[in-house]
Amino acid sequence: MPSPRVTYERPHDGLLGLYALAEMDRVGPVHGYYLSERIAERTEGAWRPGPGAVYPALTKLTSRKLAHSERKGRRRLYSITPQGRALLARIRSRNTPWSTRAPDLTVLWADVMGVEDVATYLLLRLRRSLDGISSALASPPRGVAMTPGLKSLRDDVVAELTVRLEQLRRSGVPLVRPLVRRMAGGAT
Repeated sequence: MPSPRVTYERPHDGLLGLYALAEMDRVGPVHGYYLSERIAERTEGAWRPGPGAVYPALTKLTSRKLAHSERKGRRRLYSITPQGRALLARIRSRNTPWSTRAPDLTVLWADVMGVEDVATYLLLRLRRSLDGISSALASPPRGVAMTPGLKSLRDDVVAELTVRLEQLRRSGVPLVRPLVRRMAGGAT
C-alpha cells in the first residue's frame, strides 16, 4: 500500500492569510496567482502554495471581513479592509523583532520535523538565517540605503555571534558537518 502523500500547505494556512493581508497593505489589491508567485519568490522557491491553499485562505479573510474581493475582468482582486489593517497593527505591535513576548517556536518545529538532535536543528537554522541576512544586506530593497542604525545593529550582532561562537568552540561542541550527515542518515 503506497504511503499517503504529505503536503505542507495546511500548517501554513494562518501564515498564508496574514501574508496576504500584509501584501494587500503593502501593494494594494492582489490576486491569488500574485500571492503564490510572491511567496515563491520570497522563499526562493522553497514554498509555492497552490490554488488549493491560496484561495481558501483568501476566502477565509473575506468571510472574517479582514479583506474584500471584487471581480476585475477574469481575476478576483482582494483588498485589505480597516479590520484587516487593525489586525496587522495589533500583531505588529505585539510581535516586534526585539520583543520577548513573541514566543520562539523553533524547538516545536524540530519536534514536528522529527529531529531528535535539537542542537543540530538550531545550528542548521542559524546557518539558513545567516545566509538570509547576508543576502538581504547585500541587496537591500530598491531606494533603501543601509542606515547608520542598521550598520550599528549589524556590527553588534556580528560581535555577539563571534563571542558566542567562540564559547561554543571552547565548550567542545562537535562540528556541524558530522551532525548534518547523521541527520541525513549517513555515517558520521
